Formats: sequence, C-alpha cells, structure tokens
Amino acid sequence: MGTTFRPYQPDQMQLLPQDLREWVPEGHLAHHVSDLVDALDLDSFYAPYEGDGRRNSPYDPRMMVKVLVYGYATGTFSSRKLATKLVEDIAFRMLAAGNFPQHRTLCEFRRRHLDDFGAVFAEVVRLARTMGLAGLGRVSVDGTKVRANASKRKAMSYGRMAKEERRLRAEIAGLLEEAEAVDAAEDAHYGEDVRGDELPDELKRREDRLAAIRAAKARLEAEQRAKDDARGRKPGQERNAKGGRPYKREYGEPEEKAQSNFTDPESRIMKTSSEGFQQSYNAQIAVEGDNQLVVAAAVTDNASDQGQLVPMVDAVAQTCGETPEQVLADAGYCSEPNLQALKERDIDGYVPLAREGKTAADPDPEEYPAKARMAEKLASDEGRKRYARRKWMAEAPVGWIKEVMGFRRFSFRGLRKVEAEWTLVCLALNVKRLHTLQAA
Repeated sequence: MGTTFRPYQPDQMQLLPQDLREWVPEGHLAHHVSDLVDALDLDSFYAPYEGDGRRNSPYDPRMMVKVLVYGYATGTFSSRKLATKLVEDIAFRMLAAGNFPQHRTLCEFRRRHLDDFGAVFAEVVRLARTMGLAGLGRVSVDGTKVRANASKRKAMSYGRMAKEERRLRAEIAGLLEEAEAVDAAEDAHYGEDVRGDELPDELKRREDRLAAIRAAKARLEAEQRAKDDARGRKPGQERNAKGGRPYKREYGEPEEKAQSNFTDPESRIMKTSSEGFQQSYNAQIAVEGDNQLVVAAAVTDNASDQGQLVPMVDAVAQTCGETPEQVLADAGYCSEPNLQALKERDIDGYVPLAREGKTAADPDPEEYPAKARMAEKLASDEGRKRYARRKWMAEAPVGWIKEVMGFRRFSFRGLRKVEAEWTLVCLALNVKRLHTLQAA
C-alpha cells in the first residue's frame, strides 16, 4: 500500500492576502517588541522629517526602531545582516510589514538617531517601574571592557611617534631631493615645458602618514596639558609648588608610553578578561535587584572603574527620578571619596576594599574614616550576605549581553557614538528581559 504524503505544491498561489503576524507564534519576542514600541513616545524620531517637503517618502521611524531593537535583542548588529534578515527571517518581515530598507538606510537611521535611543531607554525603564518590575531598593554597578571598532595595531606610543616623525621627515626630504634631480634631468632631456609637478606615490604616502602622526601627537599633548592643568601645574613650572623633586617631563609633554589610536583616537588599550590587551572602551551598567533590568548605562575611555561609581548613581537618579537606597559594587570602585559620597547621599553602600581572594590592610580611621566604616560593615555576616548579591545581579546581565546577544564590539567610533550604541544595547536587553518576565 502506497504512502500518502501531506500536500506539497510549491507553485500554488495564495488566493487571499497573508497576515504575517499569524506566521509568527503567539508570545514570540517580535510581537512583544512591536507592541512595546507602539506604546512609546517616538516624537524625537519623527521631528526631523516634519515639513521638509521630501519628494521620496522615508521609511516610518516606528518600523525602523522595531527592526533595530529586535535586531540588537537577537544578536544582529550589522546593518548588512539586518537587511538580509528583512528578506529571509519571517519575524523581521513581520516587523517591517513589507518594507525592505537597504543596509545604508538602516545604518544612516541608526547613526542619525543614536542619541534618541537614550530617551527610549529611559522611557522603557520608567515603564518597567510603573509596572512594578523594576525597583531601586538595591542597585548593583559593574563595568566590562568592550572592544572598540579599531585594532590595537593601529595605535602608537608618543615615544615611537617622535621617532617615526623624524624618520619620515628625513625620508620625505630625500624623496624631494630625488624628485628635484629627476626633474632637472627631464628638463635637460625633454625641455622645461613638460609637466613634472605630480606628487610621487611614495612621497604622498609618507606625507599622509606624517600628518596622521602629527595629529595624534597633538591630541596626546592636548590631553597631557589638560591633566597638568587639573593638577595645578603651570607652564614653565619645573617642580611641584609644594617643593619636592623636579618634574620628569615638560608641561604638556606626554609620557613616552602614552598611546593614541589612528582609527579611533578616543578608545584606549585596556586589559580584557579573555582577550588580553585590546583597543577598548569601559562600558558601565547599573542593574536593579528585583528583576535584573538595566536602569543606567554609560561608557568611559578610562580603564579604571574607580571614577564611575558616583556618576552611575547620578545616572540612575536621572533616569528613574530617585536615588537608589542600596548600592553594591566591586573593589574596583572603592575609594575614600566614593564611599564618603555614598554616605553623604544617605545610600547604604557595599564596596569591598580588596578584590575577591585578596586582603586589604586595615584602614586608619583617622585618615580613611569611610573605608574604616566599610571594612567594619563588610566584616559582619549581614554585610557579607548583602554584598554577595552583587555577583548575580550585575554580572549576569553583562553575560547576557556578551554571550547570549553576542555583543562584544562596538559598531561606531568615538566616545559619544559608542555610549549611545551601548544605551541601545541595554535597551534591547531590557526589552528582551521584560518579554521573559511578562511571559512567566
């Protein structure tokens, strides 16, 4: 007896229009993204298009926001990959509702509205708080190194820049002498009316590189002048105003090992947890303790976390409209000014004096009163128990971003754009997290 298969007719046309929403299972993340974005205020995305008299109709910003948020939530960050998904993936096609923007359009929309995603992030956090899904009774702050859109091989130290500048100047002078000799020989052979003013390729390459090195040196020198000014040093001052040894460097002169990257000058060489030293940024998050939603996000070009604790507390207050009651952070954030700032703001802080597995010397209560109070607090059973919550609160979202969503490298260059993209990443994580919480 023959086998009867289910009908399979690839050439059969559909007699009625299809509703793509029915192709995506109920409860799917794409439905959640669509419904959530529909409920948000996106006036800032629409404002640039008002009254500009465009002859070609632009894509609806709400649709573009849905595609970008869903793309980041599912680990698709490249504009080219997003454009491919819009053709091949039914969830993307449902969100786009029959629109197929090209990768350049997606990239330009994301670049144009990077700052606007910060307002959307804050609105989603406030929405979660209204729904009772995000509290500020306990907040954990953590940082993670994220690769910059630049290679560390494109970085050069100030000392090497000076050597390269001297070498290139000598090579350029030699090439110019050679060119003059060739010109003279050609004039004698062909006559003076023949053109000979074209710049040789070797000379142009060296001049371009010399210009790039000089620009990088100028950046490092400007940064060093700002640092010297902040320390109270004046031009021409040879030693500290309070006395002591003479300065090793002139005012505004960087250390020889100070580096600048030619591709992304605002990124820095930082030690990562798994890839050694890489060109990176230090991405910061503040996570609330109820459901591990990110309530504040920031990026810095400083590898140290120490100066980020108070700014992150301020960022939480700005996003949520109130200050957290309790803040947990690892030893990287510990400093006397930070701990004192938490006390002055009436925040119950838990920040150890030494990293896990290390032991810090007992601080002098007269010189370091805030550290002495923190050491006493964390020596108690209750203090250790409260601090232990930090690891699963903040480190888990960082793991979700890097391991589940796959975000390990920024798409943009420059601190402002990188910080805006990090906010978009945290927005996508919150949307994904809210979907999980509401489905539970």
